[in-house]
Amino acid sequence: MNGKVRLGEFLQTRRSQLQPEDLGIPGYGERRRVPGLRREELASLAGVSVSYYTRLEQGQSLNASPQVLDAIARALRLEDAERLHLHNLARSSGTGSGRNRRPAPERVTQATGQLLEALAHVPAIVTGRRGDVLAWNRLGHALFAGHLDPGAPDRPAERPNMVRLVFLDAHTRDLYADWPAKARAVVGNLRLVAGRHPDDTALHALVGELSAKSSDFASMWADHRVTACAVATYEMRHPLVGPLTVTQQTLSRGQGHDEGQNIVVATTEADSPARTTLALLAQVTPQRAPARPGRLG
Repeated sequence: MNGKVRLGEFLQTRRSQLQPEDLGIPGYGERRRVPGLRREELASLAGVSVSYYTRLEQGQSLNASPQVLDAIARALRLEDAERLHLHNLARSSGTGSGRNRRPAPERVTQATGQLLEALAHVPAIVTGRRGDVLAWNRLGHALFAGHLDPGAPDRPAERPNMVRLVFLDAHTRDLYADWPAKARAVVGNLRLVAGRHPDDTALHALVGELSAKSSDFASMWADHRVTACAVATYEMRHPLVGPLTVTQQTLSRGQGHDEGQNIVVATTEADSPARTTLALLAQVTPQRAPARPGRLG
């Protein structure tokens, strides 16, 4: 799928999710054949011609200017992450496809490894841009994927993928009390990544696999929601230590060889039952041998 089609699909989906009455557009009780705003209504709100907006949505227009994109974003009431996604899609729509390029292998740099080691007392994992687990510390493995081989991130061909686990792994699905909220956040973040990296063949393959194997993923992906997963609170149901509420924070590594990598940490409130539960998890989790580059902590 080329960039113009992706841009058009995003615009069309988000337009269909807006109701005229929410924007002060009188409907006079009329029944509409399709949900959401009409193209002419959206074009009027954005201050562009109907013909231009139609070409943009149909993938027949050249790149829109940043000013026009911002106007459309305001009309669609996009949030910051969604606005960034719109600009990324528009940028990729005017470039040639590099889909045949082999993605460079991801690895944990020394600096990221040192940071992960410093987080030894909290659950932490390092993920690549597509959600592959590049490394985890002892508590990170125990909290997020204790049923998997702790050495799996050391072997690139066997690395767990957090997106795949959320949708296809029963253990991970049961881990979250509100699984749909977790799933929507994961898909929304993957949408944002796909907009930044339209030529990533491995990412497209992952989306295709999950769309075929999970109807939940296919439905959420078709919704075109975009989410920047920076901070979120989840109630987890751990099979060894029971329920605990954690705040998952994503620390992005956005420069140099670390670009696209994230460190995901799970913290708990001081003096809370969850803090006690996490301490219990640390006690029942066996110590491991000294770490190799892919397996730290």
